[in-house]
Amino acid sequence: MTKTVYFSIYTTIVLLFGSSHITNTNPSEDEIKKYLNELFAVRSNFLVNKSSNMTSYYDQAYNSSRNAYRVEEKRKTYLNTWGNYRGIHFTDSQSDIRVTRIQMEGDTAKVSLAHSQKLSYIYVDKILPTQSFGIGTWHAITLKKKNGNWIVFKEWYLDPIEENPELIGGTSGGTVYFPLHNENIKDGKKYKRKKAVEYANKYAGTAWGAGNNGRYNPKYLNYNVKGGDCTNFASQVVGDQEEGGGLKMKGPWRYRYTGGGTRTWVQTDAFKNFIVHSGYGKVIATGYFSELIKPTSKHPDTAFAKLLPGDLIAHVVDNDVDHFSVVTGFDANGYPLVNSHTADRYRAPFDLGWDKHTKYILIHIND
Repeated sequence: MTKTVYFSIYTTIVLLFGSSHITNTNPSEDEIKKYLNELFAVRSNFLVNKSSNMTSYYDQAYNSSRNAYRVEEKRKTYLNTWGNYRGIHFTDSQSDIRVTRIQMEGDTAKVSLAHSQKLSYIYVDKILPTQSFGIGTWHAITLKKKNGNWIVFKEWYLDPIEENPELIGGTSGGTVYFPLHNENIKDGKKYKRKKAVEYANKYAGTAWGAGNNGRYNPKYLNYNVKGGDCTNFASQVVGDQEEGGGLKMKGPWRYRYTGGGTRTWVQTDAFKNFIVHSGYGKVIATGYFSELIKPTSKHPDTAFAKLLPGDLIAHVVDNDVDHFSVVTGFDANGYPLVNSHTADRYRAPFDLGWDKHTKYILIHIND
């Protein structure tokens, strides 16, 4: 999903529901919150093929309700197909929600909430411990009461894992092998790599596993309503002087705490060009997923062998850098894991939600 679509949906959520917090609750709101907790628990089971009664939370008589249900079906299909392409089986999914606004209008309720989800998986043909990662999404949901029961009437939210499963990169049915890494992270002379990773983990937003009570760093503006916050977050990770990587602001790459970030600080292509031409970083390799996982004469252990926690990955769509994520580690099979904003992620597989037409630029930050 492109940043333009993210911007459109995120803006819709903000405009419809705002960001007000619930100050007083009543029995109806308590009932709604109970229903929503049940709904997201059922969705979690549905996502990983556990027994669930998902259809009872929707009404096929309404187009909008049918569409909301289809989104969940698409997520389930994509996630499990992606897992099959990676030799992964999803074993569990857990949810937690934070309701920020409820607006009652007769037999309807408009709700905005943050959803934190933990996804756990195992490798099918390797004996490794269960692995887990987190995703976070913002939802705008309209509930409707029909025959005494609430149903999901309409819903919008930001999440790329409803992509076309036929466009997943790689080959179906086998584990993808990555080089194993030593995750003993060390700070360099110029780049505080360990602190950068700690920053990325602390401020990964609504994603399960993140710190700071699921919230972004309030010191910085949230650019989700202005086109996406992924590059702003990457800049914070490598450049925050107090908690992050500590790269010094210079040239066009700056954040003014009274006014926000420059174009180079917040815009994907400008940030990529600055990082690789300023001496702060260098490109390890560029390519599609199917290309990067293959050994080459230059990278006999694949280009991922040179990727370290605290490095960056740029996601390129149609020759345009569409997204930035921060490498925060590797799973037990060596799979690169990333954190990001807009689509909030905590130690998630770097290509989850992207297709075979996506190119990846692996960028090493010089220590």
